[in-house]
Amino acid sequence: MEFDIFFSISQTPDTSGFSPSENEMFSNFFKQVELADSLGFGVGWVAQAHLSTEVQKMNSNPVVPHYPGEVGLCTDFFQVAREMLSRTRRMEVGSAVMSILASGGPIAQAERVGSFLALHGMDPREGRRLHLGFSAGRFEFMARPYGIVPRDRVEEAAWPALRGQIFSEASEIFLRLLNGEVVSSKMIQPTILERRNFRTDEDWDLVQKVALSERGLDSLPEFIEFKNRYEFEEIKTIPQEWRRDLLNLVLGSHDQNLQIKVNRIRPVQVFNLSITPPQVIEDTHNRMKEHYHSDGGGWERSMMPRTIMVFINDEEGLTEEQQNESGMEEARAALSTYWRALEGTIDPGKIERATDNAVIGSVETVSEQIIQRFHPNDRLMCWFDFFNHDSERVMRDMTAFMTKVVPRVNGGS
Repeated sequence: MEFDIFFSISQTPDTSGFSPSENEMFSNFFKQVELADSLGFGVGWVAQAHLSTEVQKMNSNPVVPHYPGEVGLCTDFFQVAREMLSRTRRMEVGSAVMSILASGGPIAQAERVGSFLALHGMDPREGRRLHLGFSAGRFEFMARPYGIVPRDRVEEAAWPALRGQIFSEASEIFLRLLNGEVVSSKMIQPTILERRNFRTDEDWDLVQKVALSERGLDSLPEFIEFKNRYEFEEIKTIPQEWRRDLLNLVLGSHDQNLQIKVNRIRPVQVFNLSITPPQVIEDTHNRMKEHYHSDGGGWERSMMPRTIMVFINDEEGLTEEQQNESGMEEARAALSTYWRALEGTIDPGKIERATDNAVIGSVETVSEQIIQRFHPNDRLMCWFDFFNHDSERVMRDMTAFMTKVVPRVNGGS
């Protein structure tokens, strides 16, 4: 089993109410990065966010009105990645995940990838890859200033489904530019919505009626076509000769059709969360075995990194039973803080489901949970700093996990 690490750099109060300064956040982050490299984690994945979570509370329709502080401080993954690589020797770096709708959109993001890898790959001996997780972005307010808003009443009615299709359009542009292709908007698959794109008959019926009225149609349409979100003539990004062997792409979407579509363009792997149902995970593996782009080789389970929250307790002076009890208390406190921040309420059911999917307790208990729940060929993205700003404790947990849990999981003692 392979083990990566996830860094959130989330400047929000932890379970004790403490929130570090921005400088303290970055200082703690880089200390943890250096330790992760020495411990042997494979990829250091960094969460990316944009714009102030606090300020968006003043918007007319705030996305996360109860979230205190800032959901993340990494707003420019490429600058952070460069600093991480300069401070480490073995660990590779990944974005988990970068929005290609924000920060100028897919064209600007593709250009940044090429520029970064042109410099990173100048040394022919360089072998560490950039793992680029990309998505539409979790919080919609981060893309709104870049024009990702409804342009008319039809788009407004169709928005929940249409936003996903805008990401599909952006993904095609992004990937074709990364291939080094000359691209224009006329070459991009048009956006057409029909019943299958909507969750309910009622949702689709509403969009049909609005389209009938706004577009002067004679009858309810069976499908609705939308203008391209991105309009441009032929373009090609520069630099052009960067090493594409140093780039690994990972899609942050559960959209089955999109997973297949992007792999018609180039090899693109898939992210998965710890809360994803086991059947969905297995279905994704089966789908990717069939549709993963041949240039990427055969599909392997390790190509779908799975996020797990780790609440390990290996603190001195505690019995194993006390470590298990303390680990569970820490997990419940962190998850309660999370749900209160995200939704403004604490849902005991959601906390229970989350603890069922986290790994919690002593070294022995956490080892057993991983062995029981995961396939031996899985790759786990371990999250230690979940609502925890005690950096020394986070680093002790990282050390206990890699020096004691991983040997047990992988057949050692």
